[in-house]
Amino acid sequence: MAAPKIIYGTAWKKERTAALVVSAVLHGFRAIDTACQPKHYKEDLVGAALQILYDEHGIKREDLFLQTKYVHPIGGQDQSQPLPYDPEADIPAQVQSSVRTSLANLRTTYLDSLLLHSPLRTLPQTLSAWRALVALQRDGVVRRIGVSNTYDVGTLEALEREGGRRPDVVQNRWFEGNGWDNDVWAYCVKHGIQYQSFWTLSGSPSLLRHPSIRAICQAKGCTPAQALFKIAQMNGVTPLSGTTNEQHMDDAVTVEKLDFEDTQASVDDILKIVRA
Repeated sequence: MAAPKIIYGTAWKKERTAALVVSAVLHGFRAIDTACQPKHYKEDLVGAALQILYDEHGIKREDLFLQTKYVHPIGGQDQSQPLPYDPEADIPAQVQSSVRTSLANLRTTYLDSLLLHSPLRTLPQTLSAWRALVALQRDGVVRRIGVSNTYDVGTLEALEREGGRRPDVVQNRWFEGNGWDNDVWAYCVKHGIQYQSFWTLSGSPSLLRHPSIRAICQAKGCTPAQALFKIAQMNGVTPLSGTTNEQHMDDAVTVEKLDFEDTQASVDDILKIVRA
């Protein structure tokens, strides 16, 4: 399916994951982000939610964009919990085992998107994992491949130059605290890479209070969160929303329909801040 304009994020939902995913889809989300990382995600409960949606609500697998991640055992996994692979196995074998676990958890035969949760400790290790993703894409198991938590353009260039494939997706924090990740964001826009953002609302309280955001809200009858999400979408950014509030779910999925053409001056004011 086409790349989504907004994605429902399932990190830190714990035992509420299934109910929240069902609610998010029924409120209009068609893209779900998770990870094969029991430390922060309940990927199996995402799968349970999907089965409820298929069985009780007429949703079909092809209606949904499912994205998950391979997470390296060092730093990213809780070693006290069962891991989706043998941590002593080589990196390609870990990736393959992680994907088999994700396919079983999500009750699917393919993934719309598979990301490295972050670069590994060394570039050779990162390239080894990346080549495993490239092979999975070549074999049709995954449709898009990418990376998360990658804030160095040089790493993205190395994936293409030495790893054999440019990423289709980059998922990073895009917020006040990291200067809006301008270098990587610009690189993604230039090269047609989907740039997915997280922490965009919770990490940007001062921008949400900015007079230009308030002016947009007054003119368009939208919320500050909707205004920022729409500006993101207009500029090559696909936001993740992890809201647990049903009204906020509705707000998020209707952002795409907003028209800011007659508020471009205020939009430009925000972009000057973001791109400074």
